[in-house]
Amino acid sequence: MKFALASLLLLISALARAEYRVYQYLVKSRNSGLSVNNAPARPVLSTLNPVAYRAYHGGSSIDLTLMRTWMCVGYTGKGKEPCLPPGAKAASL
Repeated sequence: MKFALASLLLLISALARAEYRVYQYLVKSRNSGLSVNNAPARPVLSTLNPVAYRAYHGGSSIDLTLMRTWMCVGYTGKGKEPCLPPGAKAASL
């Protein structure tokens, strides 16, 4: 019985796949010397959700706009870049 259960768990773990969500934000700085409208905006890809991104990267000193989000299959460790959004490969051909 224990062998059958161990074999089943091993089979399930071999078939399991990791996935993660990627967020694309438009980030603007809210410096006291600059108005938000004049600050340069930059697009950013992150695996942090909006609440975590804002808390980690500046709190109320940044203006954060969520542009889009998508799921990726795989592992994000060791500096691996997130996958491209759906349709990005077809557009680059």
